[in-house]
Amino acid sequence: MTLEVTDIMEILPHRYPMLLIDRIIELEPMKYAVGIKNATFNEQFFQGHFPGKPVMPGVLIAEAMAQVGGIALLYPEENRGLIPFFTGIDKIRFRHPVIPGDQLVMRADIEKVKGRMGKVKAQCHVGDTLCAEGEYLFALMPGQNPKK
Repeated sequence: MTLEVTDIMEILPHRYPMLLIDRIIELEPMKYAVGIKNATFNEQFFQGHFPGKPVMPGVLIAEAMAQVGGIALLYPEENRGLIPFFTGIDKIRFRHPVIPGDQLVMRADIEKVKGRMGKVKAQCHVGDTLCAEGEYLFALMPGQNPKK
């Protein structure tokens, strides 16, 4: 199953400039999702991080991986309108810089869900290169998707 950015905006509450995924290319709800982010030079963070040697901030890579996991969690109709809040981020590692022109391919696997709490493990690759990985603890909280 694939989702375009308009479909993603029906599921996640994030909006520009914090919506950090462009497409979902694989999805098995409540199990895993694979998403992509095209890192273009026009993005504002590249202008100041770092001028002359632009690098995507690690915190934004971590957020993009979490958003892919959010799609897998929120896709089922019964979870729509909930917001996955971080309760912890563990074992995050940044292994290779992301630069303008890179396409990030991120996979997020839901490892555990108990009630409204859970854990997601995610990785980010550019081509065959592992750029980042980490584990996310979350709580699904009531919220309202601004699109609805």
